[in-house]
Amino acid sequence: MGRLGGGARRTATAVSLTVSLMVVGAVSAGCSSESPSTLSPEGPKASSVATSWWLLFGVAAFVCVVVIALAVLALFLRRRAKVHQGDAKGFVLTFGVVIPAVVFSATFALAVVNLDENASPGAEPAATVEVIGHQWWWEVKYDGTTAVTANEIHVPVGRPVELRLESADVIHSFWVPELMPKMDLLPGRVNHTWVTADHAGTYRGQCAEYCGLQHAHMAFEVVAQPEADYRRWLSDQEADAPTPTSDLEKRGEQVLTTASCATCHTVRGTSADGQVGPDLTHVGSRSRLAAGAIPNDVGHLSGWISNSQAVKPGNKMPPQDLSPDDLRAVVAYLESLE
Repeated sequence: MGRLGGGARRTATAVSLTVSLMVVGAVSAGCSSESPSTLSPEGPKASSVATSWWLLFGVAAFVCVVVIALAVLALFLRRRAKVHQGDAKGFVLTFGVVIPAVVFSATFALAVVNLDENASPGAEPAATVEVIGHQWWWEVKYDGTTAVTANEIHVPVGRPVELRLESADVIHSFWVPELMPKMDLLPGRVNHTWVTADHAGTYRGQCAEYCGLQHAHMAFEVVAQPEADYRRWLSDQEADAPTPTSDLEKRGEQVLTTASCATCHTVRGTSADGQVGPDLTHVGSRSRLAAGAIPNDVGHLSGWISNSQAVKPGNKMPPQDLSPDDLRAVVAYLESLE
């Protein structure tokens, strides 16, 4: 570098700084262990995405290294030799046309193979699940059963599950990074896909298409369970709401079915049959509320019922004008619905 002029040294320094920033950015991007990552696949569809990602990353890294090396070499040779015009044309043809064409063709072929592999699970689906996107929550129905959940999808481990994706309002996008690539939910159209989880666990999903004010708080969970646990869970979800046992729970049921709650929500086995908001028949069994925005516990549930706008502004649930005693009773009743 001692023979380089000031401008060449500055250029070389800028190139080095750019490479350093790229490395730091790539390393720091995966620092959080909380966020689901496509690079930690837990299903066959996600595995194909991860394989493609690493292949493209390797190609991009190789091209980056070659380009930087050639740029540095050019700085050394700029004043020491003249490049013959014929050599320059051959260089441009090789590195500007032939090699990019080979890379792009290979990438396209890989994409076609992945699309073909992901088109069908290759085995009979264990279940068909209908997922309906709303602003801003997910309605989940199990074909052939009366089970209806919200923001929570249960699947058996190691078996494909067919997904029918619909939208009740605007465009949403269904994405579970560790299990599958995203697929859009379009108004007036049903899109079909499938998902398989290789291991038991809970996998976070997210709406990946901006859909309004609370788009960021439109999450869901895919819970993969052993076959026996899944069948038991599904059987429980098909049952009507359990009969309240304590006086406080009985009062809560009475308040819920006679207040405005019943005009928007369904609790099977009671007179509450609203179709606007999530089905509450087994709401007590869910781990989170408001499409993942808050945990499902007494304190957060009380705050949500009292004034959900303070938790998730813009959602369609108005504040509920309940007395403290009535609120406590409703919360006790809902928590008992497992």
